[in-house]
Amino acid sequence: MIALSLAGIALISLLAQWLAWSVRVPAILFLLLSGLLLGPVTGLLDPDQLLGDLLFPLVSLSVAIILFEGALTLHLTELKGIGKVVRNLCSTGMVTSFAVIGAASYFLLGLDWRVAMVLGAVLVVTGPTVIAPMLNVIRPVREVDKILRWEGIVIDPIGALFAVLVFEAVRLGSQGDLVGHTLLALAKTVGVGSLIGVGAGWLTTLLIRKDWLPVSLHKFGVLALVLVTFTLSDWLSHESGLLAVTVFGIWLANQEGLDLEEVLAFKEDLAVILISSLFILLAARLDLAQLWQLGPMVLALLCVVQFVARPLCILVSTRGSDLPWRARALLAWIAPRGIVAAAVSASFAISMHEAGIEDADKLVPLVFAVIIFTVVLQSLTATPLARLLDMRQSAPNVWLLIGANSVARAIGKALADQGIPVQLSDPAWEHCKLARMSGLPCYFGNPQSEHAERHLPLTSISTVLALSPSRHNNALGVLHFAHLYGEEKVHSLRSSEQHGKANRESATFRARQNLFGADINFARLSGLLSRGGQIKATRLSDTFDWDQYQEANPGAIPLFVLDAKARPRVVTGPVTPLSGELLIALQPPREGATAP
Repeated sequence: MIALSLAGIALISLLAQWLAWSVRVPAILFLLLSGLLLGPVTGLLDPDQLLGDLLFPLVSLSVAIILFEGALTLHLTELKGIGKVVRNLCSTGMVTSFAVIGAASYFLLGLDWRVAMVLGAVLVVTGPTVIAPMLNVIRPVREVDKILRWEGIVIDPIGALFAVLVFEAVRLGSQGDLVGHTLLALAKTVGVGSLIGVGAGWLTTLLIRKDWLPVSLHKFGVLALVLVTFTLSDWLSHESGLLAVTVFGIWLANQEGLDLEEVLAFKEDLAVILISSLFILLAARLDLAQLWQLGPMVLALLCVVQFVARPLCILVSTRGSDLPWRARALLAWIAPRGIVAAAVSASFAISMHEAGIEDADKLVPLVFAVIIFTVVLQSLTATPLARLLDMRQSAPNVWLLIGANSVARAIGKALADQGIPVQLSDPAWEHCKLARMSGLPCYFGNPQSEHAERHLPLTSISTVLALSPSRHNNALGVLHFAHLYGEEKVHSLRSSEQHGKANRESATFRARQNLFGADINFARLSGLLSRGGQIKATRLSDTFDWDQYQEANPGAIPLFVLDAKARPRVVTGPVTPLSGELLIALQPPREGATAP
């Protein structure tokens, strides 16, 4: 029965993620709804009965992995370039939110001061996994988009670390009245957690750099070390494990030249599994009766979080900046809470309940109430508000090129020369380096990854061209971005003349393999360019029309056509450019010409 229940949770998690992907909303909404339906509403799922004594260790270890995953994306060098506003949001702004929410919880709801402080600390973290899909729909101006994305990235590990420290102070402070004793105990907890985290980071770095751990074991090895770090730190000093894994992740993220690509990809997949299952389990444990007992004051707390805490946070964080008031107003509205708040609060609540702290059982329901309120309200209202404030981006105009190989670089340079913004992407560093040397922006990594969601200008993209020689990479890109932007905005270059597995490809990918005509493929373009072919732009006119162009440039391959208003369109078949239009075409090498 236990196995059947766990399998059912996995299946429902998958369905919730798929449904969220289909309707383009944060998955957290459907995960929460699933948990509430299975738990408090129908009573089909009782996590405490299902897992028994394993529930707390499972939640704790899951939270440890989630915090490690967040910390692994925090590069300290990037803090210098994110701007004063983001740094303020993750420091003074965070403390302001903590103080306002903590005070409101204490005075409005009458919570135990320790629970109120922990609640305030937990709710300072916005949801990085929630904010990305929300911003893709809202499409705020680039400055606001950048601030919100970077806030989500940076505040995830920093806010979690802050919450852990507040929890430790509260837990230790409740054990005695002596300030000195509390500070000593807190110092011990912080010291042990930091030392174990740094030690684990140093050991992992050594194992990878010295090749003492084979590449095939990197993913499993790092996961095992995360679990060992958490349990060892917790054993040496109670509740220091979360701090240890956070420090562990930050240490690894900031090691120069450490190859963590496979580890990053693995942790993203693992985080999806854990987040989905954990959310359903935690939502199923909610006691809605406790929220009803608190009465209308819960609504008052939600209003404080949305209308007082966030605006004050933005007011403090943007003081002295040159942001216009419209941008500040939009920033003051958008701050959805997500998985970190839910997961960390669940772990804290169980520990506080075991310590006999009053109102500990109200912590998780209140956190979930804030998550639901902020995600739903902001998802429904942020786009109209951005439109009202005139803070939405103009129509997307960036062309995303999947690939930074010789063909992609040549095409990207030709488009950029005509004033069309381009963004290249390639997991091969050499290709990215050559693109950047040519003055073309290039994202180093997988454009479909979670990391790309945070670093690529996805809200500005209008057209996607899959130009990789790898059929697999092109297919992934087409399927991913066709869902985001619509099939008509995505095109792929054929990687070869024919492929034995073509009949097994998805209909979407087959239909979008239409770049530059049916007989054009990567090998042909690459061969022409390597032999000295050039991509040139030519303005057609009444005195030099399409027929004359073909006579002057036999074998030229039309790529793009810009109309009289400089609006580009992709050539996907036979084309007859008109007078006044600009033709961008690959002209074969002249006879006797040699490659440069």
